[in-house]
Amino acid sequence: MTLMKSFLGAAASLALCAGAALAEPALIFDLGGKFDKSFNEAAYTGAQRWADETGGSYKELEMQSEAQREQALRRLAQSGANPIVMTGFAFGDVLNTVAPDYPETKFAIIDMVVDQPNVRSVVFTEEQGSYLVGMMAAQASKTGTVGFIGGMDIPLIRKFACGYVQGVKAVNPDAKVIQNMTGTTPSAWNDPVKGSELTKAQISQGADVIYAAAGGTGIGVLQTAADEGILSIGVDSNQNHLHPGKVLTSMLKRVDNAVYDAFKAGEAIEPGIHVMDLKVDGVGYALDDNNAALVSDEMKAAVDAAAEKIKAGEISVHDYMADNTCPVE
Repeated sequence: MTLMKSFLGAAASLALCAGAALAEPALIFDLGGKFDKSFNEAAYTGAQRWADETGGSYKELEMQSEAQREQALRRLAQSGANPIVMTGFAFGDVLNTVAPDYPETKFAIIDMVVDQPNVRSVVFTEEQGSYLVGMMAAQASKTGTVGFIGGMDIPLIRKFACGYVQGVKAVNPDAKVIQNMTGTTPSAWNDPVKGSELTKAQISQGADVIYAAAGGTGIGVLQTAADEGILSIGVDSNQNHLHPGKVLTSMLKRVDNAVYDAFKAGEAIEPGIHVMDLKVDGVGYALDDNNAALVSDEMKAAVDAAAEKIKAGEISVHDYMADNTCPVE
């Protein structure tokens, strides 16, 4: 892999896989870095899977600052990359501005809806996956108090929290759910020290299972939970392996599949809103050798039964982003 010249005088650079084709796909990671072990890394995994299977090459860029978003998109479009996939809601306004200027280029954005004829908007039912891990948290808790630590305080993360609370309450209506957000700026996605502090604070209030939906900040949550002898729940990627026997499960958000599908479709990618829910394995929970001893047969049976009811419409999990309210707290 070679590196193109950096732009905007920043450290971000455009990496090109060897053997460039005329219309390589491209992937732009959001702030927090490609190897955040969470959201961005899931996107990278999907791109690599496509490259490994096809022998194709792709361009990639790691964001270093908010100021780079628009020029990154324009540079990639001008270079002939197609389609261009970006991770994160924060690209929304910029993409809405840039997409009309490159009508022959296809774009895909994850976690935001952009109404342009050459844009695929990929959204997930995070509330459904969070409901399932909320059930598991309530079943595993011995104190009846569990926690949630989000990254940036935005409706999307409140969506995770609300689904989680609903799942917890479905198992134990009397359970207490402590909720904290890390911050109100993009730096909230990459602050493991603050994540650790919030974890300790929740433990002091009795939480013995804590779900982190906070990008790189969550690494601090999972580490501190393991150090303090309580269980954690990972997010986006399967994070069970980070602390074997200490991570109850991970809420899988299949960003990898979204990127893989976009790359596979290539220039023929269909625009419009693409919903990834439980029915298409867009979300779920992780079970492997690292957490098998923590998840009883009874727990798994209950969660799997709930998943089928959600798919069938028999259980309705509230979507916080529909009206910015949560019926359970």
